[in-house]
Amino acid sequence: MPLSLLAQTLTASAPSHVAVGEQFRLSYTVNTQNVSDFRAGNIPSEFEVLIGPNRSMQSSYQMINGHTSSTSSITYTYIVAATKGGSFTIPAAHVVVDGKKIASNTLTIKVSGSAGSSRNQNGNAGEEVRDMGSRISGSDLFIKVSANKKRVFEQEPILLTYKVYTLVQLTQLRGDMPDLKSFYTQEVDLPQQKSFSVETINGRPYRTCTWSQYVMFPQTTGKLHIPAITFEGIVVQQNRNVDPFEAFFNGGSGYVEVKKKIEAPGIEIQVDPLPQRPASFSGGVGKFNISAQLDKTETKANDPITLRVIVSGTGNLKLIKQPSITLPKDFDKYEPKVTEQTKLTTAGIEGSKIYDILIVPRHQGKYDLPPVEFTYFDTTTKRYETVKSEAFHLDVDKGSGTSSVSDFSGQEDLQELNKDIRFIKTGDVKQHPVDDFFFGSTAYWVTLVALVLVFMTLFIIFRQRAIDNANVTKMRGKKANKVATKRLKKASRLMTDNKPGEFYDEVLRALWGYVGDKLTIPVAQLSHDNISQKLADRGVHQSIIDKFIGAIDECEFERYAPGDPKGNMNKVYDKAILAIEEIEGAMKKGGKKVSTVILLLLLAPMAANAATKAEADSAYVNGNYQEAIKGYESLLKNGASAEIYYNLGNAYYRTENITRAVLNYERALLLSPGDGDIRFNLQIARSKTIDKIVPESEMFFVTWYRSLVNLMSVDGWARTALVALVLVIGLFLVYLFSGRVWMQKVGFFGGFALLALFVVSNIFAWQQRQQLLYRQSAIVVAPSVTVKSTPAQNGTDLFILHEGSKVVITDSSMKNWREIRLADGKKGWLESKKIEMI
Repeated sequence: MPLSLLAQTLTASAPSHVAVGEQFRLSYTVNTQNVSDFRAGNIPSEFEVLIGPNRSMQSSYQMINGHTSSTSSITYTYIVAATKGGSFTIPAAHVVVDGKKIASNTLTIKVSGSAGSSRNQNGNAGEEVRDMGSRISGSDLFIKVSANKKRVFEQEPILLTYKVYTLVQLTQLRGDMPDLKSFYTQEVDLPQQKSFSVETINGRPYRTCTWSQYVMFPQTTGKLHIPAITFEGIVVQQNRNVDPFEAFFNGGSGYVEVKKKIEAPGIEIQVDPLPQRPASFSGGVGKFNISAQLDKTETKANDPITLRVIVSGTGNLKLIKQPSITLPKDFDKYEPKVTEQTKLTTAGIEGSKIYDILIVPRHQGKYDLPPVEFTYFDTTTKRYETVKSEAFHLDVDKGSGTSSVSDFSGQEDLQELNKDIRFIKTGDVKQHPVDDFFFGSTAYWVTLVALVLVFMTLFIIFRQRAIDNANVTKMRGKKANKVATKRLKKASRLMTDNKPGEFYDEVLRALWGYVGDKLTIPVAQLSHDNISQKLADRGVHQSIIDKFIGAIDECEFERYAPGDPKGNMNKVYDKAILAIEEIEGAMKKGGKKVSTVILLLLLAPMAANAATKAEADSAYVNGNYQEAIKGYESLLKNGASAEIYYNLGNAYYRTENITRAVLNYERALLLSPGDGDIRFNLQIARSKTIDKIVPESEMFFVTWYRSLVNLMSVDGWARTALVALVLVIGLFLVYLFSGRVWMQKVGFFGGFALLALFVVSNIFAWQQRQQLLYRQSAIVVAPSVTVKSTPAQNGTDLFILHEGSKVVITDSSMKNWREIRLADGKKGWLESKKIEMI
C-alpha cells in the first residue's frame, strides 16, 4: 500500500513488568520514514537510560499482479535499566511527520523484586542483548505449533496456535498462513501489543507469547498437512566496539538489527468423513438451534409477509445451507435476504445466520405453516440432530388482486439507508450512584419544610399588612412620607414657575400635613408644643425636632420677607426636605426589620473526571471506538450517568456490537426516560436485533399513563414538584390578600391545579425511583438461548431468544435460573448467565 494511504502513527512498546536491576528495551516505531524532531517523553528517574536512542529504518516492497506496494518505518530504541521498585508511567513521545506533530501511547511499567532474585527463584533471566555477529541458534529462538484437536470430522473447527519462545531481543516477527485449499481458514484477532510471560523449558527461562491463532475448517477428508511457515524476525544485537557516549549523541549506532528466519513446523490433521448424510442435512457441523418468526398472522391475499428463519450456534456457521421451507400451495416465495451476526471464537464461528424470506399468499383462507427443520452434525454427540422451529397459523382475507412486493421491499431498503444514530453528548456531566436521588433525600425534605416555613412567614406578613390597611389612622401615619413627598414635588414645580405665594403655601401644607399624619393628630389641633411633645415620645431626638419646627418657622417667615424670591424658596425647600428625612429616619430606627427568605437549589460540583470524558469523546469523534469504549467504561466505575451510557451505546453501535449498544441505551433511558436522542438510537439498535417481539395490546389510557410517567427522570419530577409548590404558595397568597376578584379567582383555581401537579409529580417521581431501585429488565447477551418450561436443562424447550432481546424477570428465587416474560406475553426459564441486568 502506498505510504500516503497509511495512517501515520507512533507506537511505544516496552515490557509491562520487569525486575529491579533488569535491563529492558524501550522502543518507539513510526510507520513512515519522512520524520523529523523525535522527542521521547520524560523517562522517570527510576529508569536509567544506558544507551539510546538507536535509530533504525525498515522497508519492504511487494509486487502482486503487477502492482507494487511498499511499507517503511523508523524505530527509536533505548536500553533502560530499572533501579527502583514501583509502578511508573512513561509519558507519550512526539515526532513531526510532514509538519504534523504525532504523539505515541503512554506506557505503564511495574518494577518489583530484583533481577538476581528473579533469576534465582524463577529462572527468569529475561531477554539477552548479545554481541553483534553472535550466532542465534534454533534453541535461542523458535516457534511451537499446536492444534486443539488432531483428529476431527469434516467441517469440524480446529484451533491452530503459533507460540514464540525467545532468549534474545526479538523486536519484530512476521509470517502469514498460506492459502490452503483443503481448509477454510480465519485468523483470530489478538492484541497487537504482545504480552510476554516466562516459561521454563529444559531448565532455560524463555520469554513466550501466543503470536497468532487460526480457526480452520477442513473441507476434505483424509490425512491433511498444514505446511511449515517461515517467519521473519528482527533481533537486536550490540556493537561493543562503539563508545556508548558517542552512540548516545550520534543516533545510537551501538545497536544493530539482525534479520532471523524462524521456521514453524508443519502439522498433520486426520479428518474423518461424516457418517451417511441424511437428505435434509444442511452442511452444519457444530452445535445449532433454529427458530422462526412471522411478522403478522393476519393478512390479505396478495399482500407480502416476512418469514424470518434464524439459525444460531457455534461451528461452521458461514458454510451452512439455507434451511428448506415448505409452504402451502399457491404461496409465492422470493429469494431470502441473508444477514450474518457472527464472531470468530476459538471454538469456531459463533452467532446467528438470519434468512428473511418474503412470501405472498395468493388466495384467502386459513393456512398452517409447518415448522422449519434444520439437520446438522453434532460434534459432541457425534450424530445428526434435527431441530425444528415453531409452526404458524395464518389467516388470509380477500385481497385486492395485485401484488406490491417490489414496492414493499424497495421502500424498506430505502428507509434503512436513511437511518443513522444521533451524535454523542459532549461536555461535562454529573455522575452519581444509581440509587442516589434528590427525590426523597434529606435535601428534598429540607426544601419542602423551608417552603412551608416561607409560606407561613409570608402569610403572617401579608396578614399583618391587611390588618394595617384596615386601620385608617395607622395607614395615615405610614403614608405620611408619601403624601408629603407628593406635595413637595408640587412645590418644586411652583418654585420653577416662580410662584412664591403658592410655593410657600404648598410647603407649609406638606410640613403640617406630614407631622399631622405621622402623629395621627388633626392639623387644626397641632401646635409647636404638642408637636415637640409627641415627637419626643416617639423617640425623636430634640435636635431633629428643633430642625423641623425651625423649617416651619423659616417657611412662614420667608413667605413675607423681602429679598431674592428664588433664593429664599431654594433655602426653604431644602430645609423642609431635610427635616422630613431626619424625622422619618429617626422613627424607623426603632422599627422592626423583616428579613427576606431566599431558597437556593445548589448544583452539585461537576465530576472531576470531565477531562477523561473529553478524551473519550475525542476518541469517538476520531473513529477510535475501542478506545472510546475503554474510556466510557472507566468513567462509569465512578458513578452512573445517562450521557455516558448513551455515548457508550453509540461506541458499541459503531463497532457493530448491537447487543452491548442496546444494553447501554436501555441503561441510559432508565436514568433519563424523557431523552429523545436515547429513544431514537435505541429504536435503531433494536431494529438490528434478531427477535422481532410484538408487545401485547393494552388500553390506550395505560399507554398514555406510561408515556406521561416517562416524560422525566426521578429528579426531574422532584424539581417539577418543588417549582409547583412555590407557585402554589404564590397563588394562594394572591387569593388570600388580593383586592381584585379576578386575581382571587386565578389564585384559587390556579393554586389547586398546581397543588394537584405537586402531588402527581411526587407520585411519578416515586414510581421512577422504584423502577431504578428494583430493576427487573435484562438483555439477552448470549448469541442464542433456549427458554425452558422448568428451571432445569432437561426441561421442555419452549422457544428460542437471541442476543439483544429484552426480557422482564418475574422470578429470581432459583439459583442460576431466572423466570422471564416477554413483551408479547410468553414466559419461561433461562440461565441467569445468558442475560445481563439493565
